[in-house]
Amino acid sequence: MAKAFMGVRLKRLREDRGITQASLARALEISPSYLNQIENNQRPLTVPVLLKLNAAFGLDVQLFSDADEARLIAELRGALADQGAGASLAEVREIAANMPAVARAIVAMQARLRDLSDRADALAGQISTPASSSPAAFEAVRDWFYERRNHVPDLDTAAEAVGADLPAGRMAQPLAERLATRHGIRILHAEGGILRRFEPGAGLLHLGAHLTPGQQAFQIATQLALLEQGGLMARLCAATQLDPEAQALLRVGLANYYAGALIMPYRAFLAAAEALSYDIELLAHRFGVGFETVCHRLSTLQRPEARGVPFFFIRVDRAGNISKRQSATDFHFSRIGGSCPLWNIYEAFSRPDEILRQVAQMPDGRSYLWIARQLRQGGGGFGAAEKRFAVALGCDLAHADRLVYARGLNLRAPDLATKIGPGCKLCERADCPQRAFPTLGKPLRLRPEETRFAPYSGSE
Repeated sequence: MAKAFMGVRLKRLREDRGITQASLARALEISPSYLNQIENNQRPLTVPVLLKLNAAFGLDVQLFSDADEARLIAELRGALADQGAGASLAEVREIAANMPAVARAIVAMQARLRDLSDRADALAGQISTPASSSPAAFEAVRDWFYERRNHVPDLDTAAEAVGADLPAGRMAQPLAERLATRHGIRILHAEGGILRRFEPGAGLLHLGAHLTPGQQAFQIATQLALLEQGGLMARLCAATQLDPEAQALLRVGLANYYAGALIMPYRAFLAAAEALSYDIELLAHRFGVGFETVCHRLSTLQRPEARGVPFFFIRVDRAGNISKRQSATDFHFSRIGGSCPLWNIYEAFSRPDEILRQVAQMPDGRSYLWIARQLRQGGGGFGAAEKRFAVALGCDLAHADRLVYARGLNLRAPDLATKIGPGCKLCERADCPQRAFPTLGKPLRLRPEETRFAPYSGSE
């Protein structure tokens, strides 16, 4: 318990259960005055008292955990800054720590307001051909996975039941046989750059001829998810409060999640990851998949009785657009104003085929080990279009010793860490040499000779 002053949460527990302060004090075998001091943050909530709470009421002790506090602080700061509210970090921390429900309500209201603003801008611009899915729908699905620490236990268990008996790294053929024998579906390989196209009436699944065996296995597993786990995925979608557009996207995300869990079964993959010190390239070779696919799977290993390293995974393009963001950690980057240019994920574009390492520290003092690498997609021949991305996988320094990528790095010298932030518009590092914008909600104070943010300033 890094933070033990949680009086408001204790008061909320009493209100929810309809318990008086005197009754709760008797149940916890403490004096009413002591309980009153805890509720008013004059005394800390100690571990013995927490254990008595658990014994007396069988409550989820996560109610008094600060594990999610860092991400909630970042989200709340972003929501307030988006409205030009200049709340200090200390004020935001106070709300997030003592009134998390209020903080989440503010974040949710700002998200709805941002969605309405985006829709209004689209109408004002007379956009007659909307995109296939709105940005708000993508964010809603990302949040759904984010709130679950990127782990969907029911799907993971169902996938492991199928994949555990198949040969690791050579699943394409047995999965194709399952598709044929159980569903009467044949596979045809097609040119033209497609990944997967299903013709239910004809009983045909078209796969791109350019796909590797591992990619074929993933696409077949995705189709099996839609055929065999449709009911489970429908129930998961129906249990959300997402709109139909977001639910349709969530269904695709769940099918992809199942595919990754099938070709990289949980226990076998976790055991291999631990044995290989989370060496991504060795894991990719063993399971017959690509670097990015392994990163995806590593960010999902949060089964309560068998947890892997909690990772944060992200993919960006050269312009800084974030196309994938998955997290089993409390790490959180801003959704407004871009991310930090000092982060090693951007350096990966200038050093292709290298795995870059970085020890980075956020403004709140938390430090992380990051690895980043550039990836290419496409390669359909001379003149064919090619996509280039950079992916990064990070974890808290507390887990870094378990990774092969920590070898040779000094993890115990915070002064050597690269000082990064959540993005210029939320970062309060005033002395950052790469600052592009002033912090939202903060007055701009520049000396007369400074031109960092001045419009139309000359180059240096």
